[in-house]
Amino acid sequence: MSEALGLGPKESAPAPRAAPREVWKKGGRLLSVLLAVNVLLLACTLISGGAFNKVAVYDTDVFALLTAMMLLAAIWILFYLLRSARCPGAVPYLDAHAGPIWLRGGLVLFGICTLVMDVFKTGYYSSFFECQSAIKILHPLIQAVFVIVQTYFLWVSAKDCIHVHLDLTRCGLMFTLTTNLAIWMAAVVDESVHQASSHSNVSHTRLTPDLERASGSGGGGDTCSCNTAICQIFQQGYFYLYPFNIEYSLFASTMLYVMWKNVGRLLAATHGHSHTLSRASLFRETFFAGPILGLILFVVGLAVFIIYEVQVSGERGRTEQALVTYYSFNIVCLGLMTLVSLSGSVIYRFDRRAMDHHKNPTRTLDVALLMGAALGQYAISYYSIVAVVVGTPRDLLGALNLAHALLMIAQHTFQNVFIIESLHRGPPGEEPRESPPKESCQGLTFANLDPLHTLPACPPTPRLVNPSPADPQEAMAIILAPRGHWRRRCLKDISLFLLLCNVILWIMPAFGARPHFSNTVEVEFYGYSLWAAIVNICLPFGIFYRMHAVSSLLEVYVLS
Repeated sequence: MSEALGLGPKESAPAPRAAPREVWKKGGRLLSVLLAVNVLLLACTLISGGAFNKVAVYDTDVFALLTAMMLLAAIWILFYLLRSARCPGAVPYLDAHAGPIWLRGGLVLFGICTLVMDVFKTGYYSSFFECQSAIKILHPLIQAVFVIVQTYFLWVSAKDCIHVHLDLTRCGLMFTLTTNLAIWMAAVVDESVHQASSHSNVSHTRLTPDLERASGSGGGGDTCSCNTAICQIFQQGYFYLYPFNIEYSLFASTMLYVMWKNVGRLLAATHGHSHTLSRASLFRETFFAGPILGLILFVVGLAVFIIYEVQVSGERGRTEQALVTYYSFNIVCLGLMTLVSLSGSVIYRFDRRAMDHHKNPTRTLDVALLMGAALGQYAISYYSIVAVVVGTPRDLLGALNLAHALLMIAQHTFQNVFIIESLHRGPPGEEPRESPPKESCQGLTFANLDPLHTLPACPPTPRLVNPSPADPQEAMAIILAPRGHWRRRCLKDISLFLLLCNVILWIMPAFGARPHFSNTVEVEFYGYSLWAAIVNICLPFGIFYRMHAVSSLLEVYVLS
């Protein structure tokens, strides 16, 4: 795997030039982290306080803070772009692993949906602008500008290893990352309170104008009520688009973190593989069993989700039937995903590809996020297991709930094992070395290969074969033969199947499926307040896990 892409001859002797700056790397990182922690704690305090009507924190305060943070972050991004463009040596290296095309493409897709959400939000608050604070209309407009500026910045600069203004750049990247996390927290709180209130039939969401306390008149409920049809469309529209805004903020945060790790980083031009996705690789090198089965489950899952939403929102007697359908589909889907992940791990036992041990901040972050985000779903599953096993009801719904929780734990575990092992594999066809070369021989290039055998630090090496075959067809066969192996095809099928399943398992909870509240086992066992807190804290991490797993599985597919 290529650790970096250099820019021309600037790679020749980087260490002497940047060594004095690297001494202060940890100090600069510590300063930026302390800045981010303090800003994030302030934002978290205001956002969590503004979620409850009994706390004297108005939603206008939250909007004002987020607007100010987005303006400052956008100004710093423009400064970064101008400075790096005007300074020729600002970015001497590019990290080949950072910002792969599918991650940037997903960022653009979620960014476009966020812009649509901002349009709906602006239209919603403009429907009764005469009794609204100006910050509520200004906030989605500033967010739209911030999304456009940040998306362009990450598209063109995600691979940068910048070497100017190191401390300022680290602080700016961390502040922008904190801004995205604050936006994510605000969106999660609004969406969670909205979902909880819709299931508990208690109108306490802070986004509805009749409960907002910021008007100052104390009786603005009737004046600011959303009664028109267009206002209702705007209100429902931006709530349904919240999942895209949530994923956009998280995607941007992960890319900003990798950029922060790459500030002042020194890279060497090493051999490896890249993240290129060709048409031949996409359509020819699979058995089609994985994509077809994944598409079937995806379509069935969409039908189950629609049926579940219709039945739960309808008559009370049909809720149990909806839950049985929902749990049954999830049990089948999770069971197949567990078996397929186990099959992929077994295939790796027969795979002789070398392990990639190069330093890779992107891969390290991917592994940490997979393991950390899975804890949210682990927590919900274990709470459900305790409630079902200890609780008194012993019926079909309880058995399905228990099987669903157990399979959720198994599926997360084995899928993480498969993905993490896949990300640490070397390029296709690369055989493991019997003994790694000594450090003194690495990075040396000889025009004449004979003096290489006279070096005392290097073991005797047979004369190297000409790296470029005379016959172009021979060279193509060397490249394509390992990729056409049946193990490669099976791994591609497995990754595509898991990818499609994770997409449908992201859609269900992200767009409103909350069996945690429709099923009364946990609610009666823990009480509504405690169970709602558990779900609202842990479920956003479970939703993020699905979309991050999709990104990682797409990389596994390409690297297979």
